[in-house]
Amino acid sequence: MGNGTDPRPESSRATRIRRATTVAELTAAEHLYDGPTRPEWAERFLAAPGHLMLIAYVDGAPAGMVSGIEMHHPDKGTEMCLYELSVDEEYRRRGLGRALTQALASYARELGCYDMWVGVELDNDAALATYRSAQAKDDGEFAMLTWTFG
Repeated sequence: MGNGTDPRPESSRATRIRRATTVAELTAAEHLYDGPTRPEWAERFLAAPGHLMLIAYVDGAPAGMVSGIEMHHPDKGTEMCLYELSVDEEYRRRGLGRALTQALASYARELGCYDMWVGVELDNDAALATYRSAQAKDDGEFAMLTWTFG
């Protein structure tokens, strides 16, 4: 029922997914990120070839987002990395994460990517369920190692 004040079921509410192309769009969706938007970083994101963000709007307001990065390699071609997925608490468990994931996969196919992948912590049951519901297949366990600069 949305936020509890809208009597329409979720399926009848107006939902649109579209690519973000302006700093204003990225800023309007900042409640979906880990922290606040910095305009200079948003501009750099939009200007970087192969970086994209799709935002899901419910009744005109940002309700979820997925970001992706095209990755190129001379012997593999191009693949899409699903970098981050976020759905506002109010809209979780209603298929919006799956719809965003499928929209990114569709975009990747249009770009000629040979596959799409995402790294997920093994204890992140919600993310695993979302990606599996969008037809992702397990590729086995792996370790992710990081370097922190700063």
